[in-house]
Amino acid sequence: MQTVESVVAMQNLSRAAHRSGRTITLVPTMGYLHEGHASLLREGRRRGDLLVLSIFVNPTQFGVGEDFEAYPRDLVRDRAVAESASVDVIFAPPAGEMYPASYQTYVDVERLTLPLCGANRPGHFRGVTTVVSKLFNIVQPDVALFGAKDYQQLAVIRRMVADLNMPVEVVGMPIVREDDGLALSSRNAYLSPEQRQAALCLSRSLRTAKGLYRAGERDVATLRDRVTAIIAAEPSTVADYIEFRNGDSLEEVGVADDRTLLALAVKIGTTRLIDNCLLGEE
Repeated sequence: MQTVESVVAMQNLSRAAHRSGRTITLVPTMGYLHEGHASLLREGRRRGDLLVLSIFVNPTQFGVGEDFEAYPRDLVRDRAVAESASVDVIFAPPAGEMYPASYQTYVDVERLTLPLCGANRPGHFRGVTTVVSKLFNIVQPDVALFGAKDYQQLAVIRRMVADLNMPVEVVGMPIVREDDGLALSSRNAYLSPEQRQAALCLSRSLRTAKGLYRAGERDVATLRDRVTAIIAAEPSTVADYIEFRNGDSLEEVGVADDRTLLALAVKIGTTRLIDNCLLGEE
């Protein structure tokens, strides 16, 4: 396993791999890897010849007052996770490599970025699509893998790839959860034991909504009321959004079906967590 910090060196390595007939898979991350990332790496290992893990805490997707400086970083731990997943290359560029002083170009997907996380995090998805498009240009992957916990991000990246005719297969992987249902997230490291217990209201509300849907409930207002009550019952929580959306267009729906997405963003203390499910999925 080798670590590459230079954009030019990574591009040269990728070109050499393609010239020799090897396929490249990319798992883009901001580091502080957990089992969810490891599942992406294992699938990436299966899908290609050269497995590249990118680690870059991207400043352009953090807004004013967000946790860019506090975001957990542990490259030693990340290397150990990468080794265990048989990663070939870690691409870990410094910020100046990705955004030199002269930088002034951004990629912006329009409608899909407006609701959900886009409503309260202006500029967030512009930062995401910009850095992902740069990573695609640098690493030149045949396949790129992303987790479905960031459902809107996955939808936005797929839209960008389709609209800009990028020759990359985007693969979404299922959410990985702890035994008690909490979705794995690097930001879980911020939670106290009490807050972690409170955070279970997210997965509990998803299970409740899916159970009601399976029992025949289709009225979104009724489903939203039940989810809201579960989250509000935890005194340390404040809901950022509780949304029922079409799983493809992300447009609001009033009547649920199998492709209805229930998306949550909830603050536990000062930590903002997201989770989601499609009501028709097992």
